[in-house]
Amino acid sequence: MNTRLLLAMGFAALGLAACSDPEATGRYLIDPPATGAQVPNRIGTAELLDVSLPEYAADQEVMWQSADGAVRSNPDNLWADSPQRGFTTALAREISTVSGATVIEEPWPLAEPPQRRVQVRVEKALAQSNGVYRLTGRYFVSDEGSGGVNHARSFDISVPLASDQPAAVAPALSQAISQLAQQIATLSGPGRAITTRTPADPFALDPIFGS
Repeated sequence: MNTRLLLAMGFAALGLAACSDPEATGRYLIDPPATGAQVPNRIGTAELLDVSLPEYAADQEVMWQSADGAVRSNPDNLWADSPQRGFTTALAREISTVSGATVIEEPWPLAEPPQRRVQVRVEKALAQSNGVYRLTGRYFVSDEGSGGVNHARSFDISVPLASDQPAAVAPALSQAISQLAQQIATLSGPGRAITTRTPADPFALDPIFGS
């Protein structure tokens, strides 16, 4: 084997070793801070469907926007869990914590079905180049029971980034999820709410005559 080939193989091995160095990779958790704030329980029991994220926000690499407007990342900064799973789990836990409701991510594990279902469709989840983490989208709280009330509302949350480093993204997202949880728990948020009512079942027994 000639010398040039040996050198090339050696450099390739060093490159692979550097890429696989676990200490060079940061893995970040989505973990909303404990706020201590409590709001009334308006949800009861609810199944939270998997949160819908934009493709860039669902990527394993932590994304941020550079000054030229591009969304960028690098393999040295990763989410510790799947972003969709981490977001959904954290949001369900936070709604339950701040309101006393029982909100569990799908699939619903209990024998008695939930009173409501919650959907969250995220339109933007990005550390912007202006130093603000922006979380926007819509949430839906449905009650499919006879005569139940269904809510749809938008959200637009901004959290200042502590720095321009990728490590600042996870705390900002976690704070944004905490704010979103309070809005969902109280069925509040910016803009006009859309409220509909599930038609009453004409064959349902009046509660007075129920056993």
